[in-house]
Amino acid sequence: MPVQSLRSNLQLLKMPTPSLILVPARFKTGKLYTPLATTSGGVVLGASGDFNVTRATTATRVNASGFIEVVASGVPRLDYYTSGGTAGCPALLVEPAGTNLAWHSETWASGTNWGITSLTIATGTNATLDPFGTNTANAISPTNASGVHELFSNNTTAITYTSGTIYTQSAFFKQGTGSAGRYVQLTFPSNRFTQAGYANFDLQLGTLATVSGTTADSNRSASIENYGNGWYRCRFTATCNASSTAGGVVTVLITASGDTRRPSFTGVTGDVLYGFGAQLETGSVATSYIPTTTTSATRNAEVISLSGAISGCIGQTEGTIYAEVDLRNIVGTKAIIALTDGTTDNRIVMRFTSSTVLATIIRVAGATNDYSVTIPTIPSTGGIYKIAFAYKANDYCLALNGTTYASTATRAVPATNSMAICQNGFGTDFLNDRIRAVALYTTRLTDAQLAALTT
Repeated sequence: MPVQSLRSNLQLLKMPTPSLILVPARFKTGKLYTPLATTSGGVVLGASGDFNVTRATTATRVNASGFIEVVASGVPRLDYYTSGGTAGCPALLVEPAGTNLAWHSETWASGTNWGITSLTIATGTNATLDPFGTNTANAISPTNASGVHELFSNNTTAITYTSGTIYTQSAFFKQGTGSAGRYVQLTFPSNRFTQAGYANFDLQLGTLATVSGTTADSNRSASIENYGNGWYRCRFTATCNASSTAGGVVTVLITASGDTRRPSFTGVTGDVLYGFGAQLETGSVATSYIPTTTTSATRNAEVISLSGAISGCIGQTEGTIYAEVDLRNIVGTKAIIALTDGTTDNRIVMRFTSSTVLATIIRVAGATNDYSVTIPTIPSTGGIYKIAFAYKANDYCLALNGTTYASTATRAVPATNSMAICQNGFGTDFLNDRIRAVALYTTRLTDAQLAALTT
């Protein structure tokens, strides 16, 4: 959402002027510029109101042309990805640290630590652009042998799996020709994941066809995302239940959406499936792509924060926090905005606590029990949500997409002087998603204003 559009919408809604607006657009290394930030006296903060950005490694984003690209350390990631596969309005992508355990994530060949069965692979094919907009994708074709047609990363340098840990593998695939070029299956090595779970994807329809396994696994899940130009990022998550070493991302060619795990078939040599960007990481979220070569690679966490002069933008006795969030990975406790005094004693945190609950913590002077206003249902499918939280002593209200949830619980307002985006102010509870807009008010908007602002 452009800054001018947000301002115009606020004027149409007859809203008070925010003390701070952040619509990610202008940045440099280590800085994210605030287009509007004033003290309570109306003085423009200027450079002192800009957010500090810390990330000690490179990272990837989707640029305005719709292609993935690598940005330098400390550069805020304005991500243009939309689920339809075309570049949209930029949103601030903030993630925790992540490590891609799959070696040679882009060159899928036997000489680069990949195990290959009954396949021929042309690396760096000119037949199609890859998600970076270059020609480094892998063209994968079955041989005419009868049997399983598959490949997996970390063939000779295996991954050490830990029982009880959740792992997520992902890769980009594009439909080529023939039945084996339309469907693809992701699975984990059965000696480490004895539930034998798998997920089948239909690249022609762009859909998740099947998620299955032989035994219950409460964390088994899968998804597919459209990255444009025919490319889909396919994800499969499961829990390891047998510690030891094994291969990594397991890609299986299949010829029907309902195929079972690792099916046997006689290959048609003219069939082609395109693949790129294999990733294996701990946790139940497929984070932004991390390229690897001869070893694993880590993307450090981003910390977006503002302190000092920001205290004039934060309502001390009353105020309102607003955020527009593009949610796709609603897993665990994730913070959206945190106002703190630099300690854990005084804070206001807008966050998600599960796939179905949005809560705001009000903590005052080391109170032993955090106070939460709770929204009972958040669709786990994700999407764009407008969220606001208004606070005043003993007078709190949350709003989500036009509906307000007021509380009569008693609690004072904590004194705060710093702000963090997409984490709790102490470098944890990262949102792992995209922020489209943020605003602060030094007044407690009325419930009617909250409903209008979030509609």
